[in-house]
Amino acid sequence: MADSNIFRVTKSEFQHSVQTMMEENDILGVKQKAPGFIFERLLNPEELRLDYDISLLPPNRYFIPSRESLIKFNLISKVARASETVIRPCIILGIHPYDLHAVKIMDAVYTGNVIDTNYLIRRRAALIIGVDCLNPWPYSFAASMGTAMPPRLFDLWLSDLGDSYLIEVGSVKGNGLLRRYFKTTSVAEAQIEQRDLQRKESLLQYKLSLDFAPEKIPEILDKSWQSSMWAELGQKCFSCGSCTMVCPTCVCFEVQDQVDLNLQNGERWRHWDSCMFAGFARIASGEEFRPGGTERLRHRLHRKGKYMLERWGELGCVGCGRCIHACLVDIASPVYAYNRLAKEAQ
Repeated sequence: MADSNIFRVTKSEFQHSVQTMMEENDILGVKQKAPGFIFERLLNPEELRLDYDISLLPPNRYFIPSRESLIKFNLISKVARASETVIRPCIILGIHPYDLHAVKIMDAVYTGNVIDTNYLIRRRAALIIGVDCLNPWPYSFAASMGTAMPPRLFDLWLSDLGDSYLIEVGSVKGNGLLRRYFKTTSVAEAQIEQRDLQRKESLLQYKLSLDFAPEKIPEILDKSWQSSMWAELGQKCFSCGSCTMVCPTCVCFEVQDQVDLNLQNGERWRHWDSCMFAGFARIASGEEFRPGGTERLRHRLHRKGKYMLERWGELGCVGCGRCIHACLVDIASPVYAYNRLAKEAQ
């Protein structure tokens, strides 16, 4: 018997639905821009590319902009007030499963013990419509990380069946969105079986994989602190931060105060930062806890494979592979590092 939360819509009807949604909502959808794909506001339905392999930047970066104002202050009156965060509701259309797993991690980080209000405002204002990744790019290893299938965190989920999409409802808001904008028909059991088969076949298309279960990564890292691999790779590192800038689970930022030339008014900003930057772990007395590329690279892989799991209950790597592609000297691959460390630990 077909799932009562799954519906079917033809592709022509789907395009019409997107057009209608665009008239009433901001839609961040996948668009093609050289040299790849990006999430950007849709201007017409024809721009949408749900057959993409990966976006250059993860869509959850929308929740934490690269630079944003936190407070405005006056040094004379000693008055400070929070910068107003006005967010229009939007729909993120086309997110892949591994990036939705990254949203789950960011939710834990930014709405856990300490709630980040700005993040929460954007997160609550966004509806997520995801799509199966049937065309994984060569650098991805999401299948090895268990992130190639979507977690139950979406509002609507799309599965491409060729001439139509299956739409699965994942939330009350998603159900409202479906009823308002989509003209659907019932689903046959054979169509759900087709979707499930496509998903299984897509797992076989990933080119990179771990040689072991991802649950063993923390144990492997525990045994690898003195590995010669860290120095070998770290000596080549430019500390450019490219790997962290494209990572969907990097959450670090820096806070800076900027004072006007009149020395009266000022503003506090935060912007993305990176543990791979020289100076990231420098303290006021001048000491540097991670002075070289060796220490910084080791920290990054431990953070993704161990520290985030210990603090937030989730591995910090979702296997998207963006860091592998972004690295200028081909040393950022978690797959290579973890597989090599696993062999050394035997």
